[in-house]
Parts: sequence; C-alpha cells; structure tokens
Amino acid sequence: MGKNLRMKSARAMKDMTQKDLADAVGVTRQTINAIEKGDYNPTIKLCISICKTLDVTLNDLFWEVDNNEKPT
Repeated sequence: MGKNLRMKSARAMKDMTQKDLADAVGVTRQTINAIEKGDYNPTIKLCISICKTLDVTLNDLFWEVDNNEKPT
C-alpha cells in the first residue's frame, strides 16, 4: 500500500486540514495522516465516511489501479 495522494488531494480540494477531516469522520488526525502516508489500512466503514465527507467515490480514493490492465 503506497501513499494515498488521491485522498490528500481530495482533502485539499475541500480546503480541509487533516484535523478537519478527522473531526468530520470521528477519528484522530494521526489516523488521517497514517492513511495518507500509507501506514494504515482503514476499515471499509471509515473509507465510506471519508468519501462521503470529501464528495468522492471509493474508486476515486482507494481503488488500486494496475497500470498493466486495460479497463473494459
């Protein structure tokens, strides 16, 4: 699991700090930081909360894309 730059970018687009997002979804700022750094794998429930807060889909933030695969 690499860094989640898509989550960081989506958060920045909403002009939210890590603490803003953490407060909105009920976790600590350290948890958001760990997810963005790729050090923590969030539960699906937390993923959904983050996506709803940032107005994005699970695919937008958390789907790992294999660059060798062609979309169908």
